[in-house]
Amino acid sequence: MSFVLPPECVLRPASASDIWEIRKLVFSAKLDPTQLRWQQFSVIECDRKIVACGQLRSFSGAQELSSLVVLPAWQKQGLGSYLVKHLIQQSTQPLYLECASWLEQFYTRFDFVSISWREVPSPLKEKFRITQFATKVIPVMSLKVLQYRSVPEETRQF
Repeated sequence: MSFVLPPECVLRPASASDIWEIRKLVFSAKLDPTQLRWQQFSVIECDRKIVACGQLRSFSGAQELSSLVVLPAWQKQGLGSYLVKHLIQQSTQPLYLECASWLEQFYTRFDFVSISWREVPSPLKEKFRITQFATKVIPVMSLKVLQYRSVPEETRQF
């Protein structure tokens, strides 16, 4: 899969001055607003405005791809896909994510697979436990935990 940014856009590491824009994006998408550390974020800036962000949270023996947001006006242009590929390339430990079940198909395109609760590493279980509990109390949405499992290029099926 090859993804290209529009010419007016750049991918860059976040800086301290970006934290308020990152928070606005995360809040607007109703994502987990905790543990938003600008040092862990990458942002896509188009025409000098942050239009997408995502972060790699580090835990003991694992990383989490999280806080992936693209402004509605910039969706369907490949920015989210570009950011996911970038974050996968930046990861240095086994990579996981938690998402709404309707997003599972998006992430499976990048070799993420659904895993059972018993396969989730302990440090991430602690973090995910709160949201998993919330979906049982308020069953509005079901959540999935996915793990990145790289597939050799020659065995991919498109």
